[in-house]
Amino acid sequence: MDFPERIYTSEEVAKARKLIQRGYRHQLKAEGSPDFRDKTRRALSLVKLAGYNDFLRKHIRRIVEIDGLTQLREADATIWANKYAVQDPVDAASLFVQKANHMKEYLEAKLYFGGAAETRSVRKRIEFLEALKRKSSEREVKEDCERLLKSWYESVFF
Repeated sequence: MDFPERIYTSEEVAKARKLIQRGYRHQLKAEGSPDFRDKTRRALSLVKLAGYNDFLRKHIRRIVEIDGLTQLREADATIWANKYAVQDPVDAASLFVQKANHMKEYLEAKLYFGGAAETRSVRKRIEFLEALKRKSSEREVKEDCERLLKSWYESVFF
């Protein structure tokens, strides 16, 4: 069974969910300028280091450079990201994990947007940053994780 090209109808969502449950993983692709692809690959290497590669590949098919606002395109299992979203590899990696959590909830037919859903996805992002901080041996990555965690803890009410 092939993964649906679009994930829009209830049948397509059910098919995608069933395939993921059976172990389907996307061959994640980054599309855009060479600089965008390089920065995205660096962020993806951090996702892998933190142990979230499987989670991301379950839910996200592509990361595509755009000139607009960074967003998840649920029907395509695609993250549209502008060049600014990938400037900081640690922040970009945590953003990708957050968007993957949105996609997970979309496929589970949960309310994946709004206050409570945003809180759940930000918690996933924080969980990722804590894992990356623990697993990385790079001082700069650890410092970036600490800076971002501080920012998230100061701005989010749990």
